[in-house]
Amino acid sequence: MTHRLLTYNVRRCVGVDGRLSPERVAAVIAECQPDIVALQELDVGRARTGRVDQAHVIARELGMHMHFHPAMRVMEELYGDAILTARPSKLVKAGALPGHPLLPRLEPRGALSACVNIGGVDLNVINTHLGLFARERLAQVNALLGPEWLGAQGGRHPVMLVGDFNALPRSQVYRRLTALLKDAQTFPRIRRPQPTFPSRLPIMRIDHVFVSRPIEVLRVEVVRTPLARVASDHLPLLVEFRFAPAERLVRPARRMETLPA
Repeated sequence: MTHRLLTYNVRRCVGVDGRLSPERVAAVIAECQPDIVALQELDVGRARTGRVDQAHVIARELGMHMHFHPAMRVMEELYGDAILTARPSKLVKAGALPGHPLLPRLEPRGALSACVNIGGVDLNVINTHLGLFARERLAQVNALLGPEWLGAQGGRHPVMLVGDFNALPRSQVYRRLTALLKDAQTFPRIRRPQPTFPSRLPIMRIDHVFVSRPIEVLRVEVVRTPLARVASDHLPLLVEFRFAPAERLVRPARRMETLPA
């Protein structure tokens, strides 16, 4: 059985044409029929985007429930990342990531981790959006690979670490990640890696899906439909995968309840 995960930086649902539309973003995602969706740069209750809960709107349009983490909070206005799925799931962890020690006023960054029961296997999905400075990103990746995030899993479940890493494949951050996880775009079945940014003329590969060893990636697609090219300044990255046969023996200890949106 194969499954699909999509990661997508939606830029607060404002397209390159200047149009604000969470519904358009949802339409781009719906065309891909993913089982799990990881979104970055969502506005929730912010004045600049009409005080709409974008995570809720997109989840509703897709018929999914969602887990949201605000990387930034200003009074009642939130900005952050989400994991959406129609599968049984539970939030495992959500929190801030370290910033640049010499630049404390940079945009805060965070991550969230959800356990999704898919195909009878508990899959740990971690979604993040890293900073713009190399030193900042390295501190954030070290935290994600450390005992409070990936290290806390103890290898009990397969893992997908996904999102906008703002890191190119030759960067130190990328090398640090691929020392422990596999880049979905480098599996043998994938002919060549594809860039995701900017959406009109993509030349940079900064959106990534990293997977643990039991996961086998069958297909990767950067979604280049006319709608996707205008809905955000990033293109969605779609990964089709399956679990290695031995991983099917790992069953959840108890049935998880689907959380409401």
